[in-house]
Amino acid sequence: MPSSSAPEPVPLILTCGEPAGIGPELAPLARAAGEAFVWLGDPAHLPPGTRWTEDRAAEPGVLAVLPHRFPAAAWPGRPDPVNAAAVIEVIARAVELAQSGAAAGLVTAPISKLALKEGAGFAFPGHTEFLAHLAGGAEVAMMLASSTVNPPLRVVPATIHIPLSAVPEALTPKVLERAIRVTAAGLSRDFGLPHPRIAVAGLNPHAGEGGAMGGEERDWIAPLLDRLRAEGFDLSGPLPADTMFHAPARARYDAAVCAYHDQALIPIKTLDFAGGVNVTLGLPFIRTSPDHGTAFDIAGTGRADPSSTIAALRMARAMAAARAAT
Repeated sequence: MPSSSAPEPVPLILTCGEPAGIGPELAPLARAAGEAFVWLGDPAHLPPGTRWTEDRAAEPGVLAVLPHRFPAAAWPGRPDPVNAAAVIEVIARAVELAQSGAAAGLVTAPISKLALKEGAGFAFPGHTEFLAHLAGGAEVAMMLASSTVNPPLRVVPATIHIPLSAVPEALTPKVLERAIRVTAAGLSRDFGLPHPRIAVAGLNPHAGEGGAMGGEERDWIAPLLDRLRAEGFDLSGPLPADTMFHAPARARYDAAVCAYHDQALIPIKTLDFAGGVNVTLGLPFIRTSPDHGTAFDIAGTGRADPSSTIAALRMARAMAAARAAT
């Protein structure tokens, strides 16, 4: 006879990240704030006195843990190369759970790319590229999304971790078009916006000012946007970046696609430093992350702020609901 009880909700997975950083401290803090998730990592790395259980249905204040044993202890602020391979294994295991349907999505605590490279030969620039690889080479985009400002701000840098001097050559029509398409698809699937409005920033000051301050906007960015508008995309731009991010401007779009890293990240970190969330668009599973690093300088001091982790968990949960509704 079928059970009359409702099925148990599929959980979010919060990965441990670099165990010498603040990742293990953030998990019990987020749980104490009432967030429900399963933490994937080595329980020996949790702060002393953390109450945890392997039972998913943990009582309030008790952390649900899926143990993944590491070869060495974790010392705050001092990453151990011996643990690097296990950090990578945790990410891959979380992806497997998400792809199998055993997890509603994953929230990744910060990693140290240098520690992973030195300890395990990690060949990827960061989490985003590794997750795209695990997903079979998916075309992805990094979005930073606010959680506490109104109107909200979502930004997608078309080029990311490259020198500013390399941006004009790296920002090609193909790169910008891909960023726009991935952003539009992600807003529809993950944020419940069937007709997303996207603002596109110019590369140059004043969006080139008709060629007086640079010709990219006139020569190829504007024609590209016109072609995509003809396909049905709701695009504004190319726009001067210095007038795109105040409240009245943000009310006119759902996300801003920017030319380079700082053009996108400075406004969102100014407006919502503690509540910013890193979202990977384009993956077959949901992934969010707090918008900060390992914070080795404060690890183990009791000063870790869980605000961004809590925002990442809540955004992942909302994204999972949006996907389920489509």
